[in-house]
Amino acid sequence: MGSRVTLKTIADAVGVSRTTVSNAYNRPDQLAPELRDRILATARDLGYAGPDPAARRLRSGRRDAVGLLLTAGLSYAFTDPAAVLLLQGIARATEDAGLGLLVIPERGNGVRDAVVAAFCLYSMPHDHPNVAAARDRGLPLVVIDEPHIDGHAFVGVEDRVGARLAVEHLIELGHRRFALLTERPLHHLERLGGYRDALEAAGIDWETVPRYELFANVPEDGLAGAREALAADPRPTALIAATDQLALGALEAAYETGLRVPEDVSVIGFDDIPAAGWARPGLTTVRQPLLEKGEIAGRLLAGGATDREVILPVELVLRGSTAPASA
Repeated sequence: MGSRVTLKTIADAVGVSRTTVSNAYNRPDQLAPELRDRILATARDLGYAGPDPAARRLRSGRRDAVGLLLTAGLSYAFTDPAAVLLLQGIARATEDAGLGLLVIPERGNGVRDAVVAAFCLYSMPHDHPNVAAARDRGLPLVVIDEPHIDGHAFVGVEDRVGARLAVEHLIELGHRRFALLTERPLHHLERLGGYRDALEAAGIDWETVPRYELFANVPEDGLAGAREALAADPRPTALIAATDQLALGALEAAYETGLRVPEDVSVIGFDDIPAAGWARPGLTTVRQPLLEKGEIAGRLLAGGATDREVILPVELVLRGSTAPASA
């Protein structure tokens, strides 16, 4: 049949009202079994698959999923190691609560049209249009990492503390020439503030520290940024990467340039993803509890996302990629 089959199409074919056809699907107790069987058989013959579940939930008020919003594309959620661990934690908690998890694309009308009970924002700029769109829906909202939104739940880590620990470790090793690898647009604003606090406390002017703002949080971009940083004269003795992904690329750039890590240049990251421990040498980094952070956010989503703030601790993990500064 060329035209779209609707409840009215079936009603006309059976000789009943549209409401009667609707009852066959949604309120079967209202119909005699023989009539319901005849309606469903006619619907099958016409190729009708049944009412749209999303529309049914909208009418009934039931929402069996929570929506997750990211700044990056959907592929990021399944390929970035830190995001994977975080998503695993969210999924574990929402699954335990009997909720599904809907990952919403950055572009389009996904936020407006999503049939969800709550939204979770993961590391988004405060002025991103999807932040405003989610708030406009009036549903419970949980923010992970950024931005802080008054009246809504927030789950984060001691970003500023962790960044200070990273730089203070390098300062104690005698480093004074640094380069910073971060993302563009700038994320982790508290993390950047921690780097600045520690550098300025050591008498180093923040404005003189080269900062390489990279397009994506992937090792390939860390490699490109570190290549440029290590070509400078004078060359930095330490590379500070805002994420482990960028730091792994920086390690490759050092080897490619013929430099030894950590003898010629130290590299430090943030996150402690699994690859940080496998790297050659092991990556010194700041560990954040990614899985636990996701689980807490998931429990807040399942519980209605009350106005609550949870800040988790971080720790400096010393491995082989940092050592005293070379001359």
